[in-house]
Amino acid sequence: MKNWTREKRLRTRSVQGTLGLGQMLTELLAAPKLVVLRGELGMGKTVLVKGMAEALGADAEEVTSPTFTLVHEYKGVKTRLIHLDLYRLTTEREVEGIGLWEMAEAPDALVMVEWGDKFANVMERADAEVSITQGEAEDERLLVVRW
Repeated sequence: MKNWTREKRLRTRSVQGTLGLGQMLTELLAAPKLVVLRGELGMGKTVLVKGMAEALGADAEEVTSPTFTLVHEYKGVKTRLIHLDLYRLTTEREVEGIGLWEMAEAPDALVMVEWGDKFANVMERADAEVSITQGEAEDERLLVVRW
């Protein structure tokens, strides 16, 4: 497991709050970065990415979960936001085959990877991780950002 040197804990109680946290995260996690998004289904990972897209000047309305397509790219003013979902992949070779390492090396790319924690090589190369869990209330989300 990677030893992160910095950590920030955040809480949101609404979809709008999660969007706002996504906007704020673009300041903390500026490109180029490879970021692993951790959280069960329905925790708001795609909502967080939507907020990030908006902050970067991309069309947030276009942001959808890449579960079936694996990769979505959104062009911001200066930064490309690349959103991947590795849930359906099972081997390190498949991860390499989608071009993740090339995307992560692009100087203008902020790469957000859902289910990246399934693969040791993704975690080793990650610059940060964002974990999202359920809070006490139904709409409450607890985020831990490590970088």
